[in-house]
Amino acid sequence: MTEPDVRKGLNGVIADYTGVSKVMPESNSLTYRGYPVQDLVEHCSFEEVVYLLWFGELPTAEQLSEFNARGRSYRSLDAGLIALIHSLPKDCHPMDVLRTAVSYMGTFDPDAFTRDTDHIYSIGHHLLAQLPMVVAMDIRRRAGQDLIAPDKNKGIAENFLSMVFGTDEGSIANNPDDVADFERSLILYAEHSFNASTFSSRVITSTRSDAYSAITGAIGALKGPLHGGANEFVMHTMLEIDDPSKAGEWMTNALDRKERIMGFGHRVYRSGDSRVPSMERSFRALAERHDGDKWVQMYETMQKIMEDRTGIKPNLDFPAGPAYYLMGFPVDFFTPLFVLARISGWTAHIVEQYESNALIRPLSAYNGPEERKVVPIESR
Repeated sequence: MTEPDVRKGLNGVIADYTGVSKVMPESNSLTYRGYPVQDLVEHCSFEEVVYLLWFGELPTAEQLSEFNARGRSYRSLDAGLIALIHSLPKDCHPMDVLRTAVSYMGTFDPDAFTRDTDHIYSIGHHLLAQLPMVVAMDIRRRAGQDLIAPDKNKGIAENFLSMVFGTDEGSIANNPDDVADFERSLILYAEHSFNASTFSSRVITSTRSDAYSAITGAIGALKGPLHGGANEFVMHTMLEIDDPSKAGEWMTNALDRKERIMGFGHRVYRSGDSRVPSMERSFRALAERHDGDKWVQMYETMQKIMEDRTGIKPNLDFPAGPAYYLMGFPVDFFTPLFVLARISGWTAHIVEQYESNALIRPLSAYNGPEERKVVPIESR
C-alpha cells in the first residue's frame, strides 16, 4: 500500500488562488495586489493600503476621502460593549477581550449571513473603526484611566495613539514621526497571504458562516505565540535579558539547549523577511528619539549570533516588539496591535473566499488502531 503524502502543517500545500497578496520566497518579497510592501510603507497611508487590499487598486484623492469619511463615521462604541469590556477580568489576555468584543458586535447584525460584498466591507469598516477604541479602552481601564473619545478628523493611526496616550504635550500622538512609525507597522502587518489566522478565517467563511465568526476565529489563531503572539515573546525575552552585555551569553545558551527563540525564521521566506528592513528603520528611529539604545544593542547582538550559528534571519516580529515597547504600549497588547492592522487583510480574504467558495475540508491519514469489536463492559 502506498504511503499517503502527509504534509504536516499543510507545509508546501497550495490550497487555493488569491489575488490579495503574494509572498515570493525566491526574492524574499511581499506584494499587496502587486505593489511591494516596502514601497507602500514609504508612499502610502494605512487607509490607502486598506483600500488597495479591499478594492484592488490604490485610491484617488476623492475615493480616499469618501473611504475615510465612511470609516470614521463608525467611531462610536455601544454602551453595552463598554459595560461588557469593563466587566471582564483585568488580568485576562487582551486578545480575549478583542475576541469577545467581535462576538458581541456580531450579535447586533441582522444580516450576519449575507454574502453581499458591500455588507462585508461595512463590517470591515466597523471593525477598523471600533476595535482601536476597544484596545485603547482596555489599555486605559487596566491603568485606572478613563476612555478618551475618538477624533473623526484624524487617521486611524493618529486617532488610536491619541485614544491610548492622550494629546498632552509630550504624547507620542503629538509627534508626527512617532505616528508615522506606528502607521508603518500597521501597513507591514496588514496582510500576509495564507498565514494561520487568515486561513482560519477562510475555513470558517467556506462553511458560509458570517464574517464576525470568521474574524473571531482569526483572532483566536493570531493569539498563539507561533503566529501573532511572537512579538510579545520577543519583548519578554529582551526584558528578561535586560542588559545588552548579557545578550550574547543568553543567545548562546538558548541555542545550545535547542530552545525556540521567537522573532526568527519564517515558514515561507528562505533568506529573510522582506518586511524587516522597513520595520527595523522605524525601530532604530524610535530608539534614537526615546532613549532606546540598549534595545538596539541587544537586537544587534541577538541577530548576529542567530545568523552566525544557524543562518536564520529575523522576521517582522523581532523589530516590531521593541518598537512597540518604545512607543509605550504594554507588552501584552502587542498582538492586539497586530489585529488592528490585519483586520484589513482578513476582510479582503473573507470577500475573496465568498466570491469563489469551496468548502475547505481536507482529508487525514489515519494511524490509529485497526477496526475492532466492542466488548461488553462485563467481559472487559
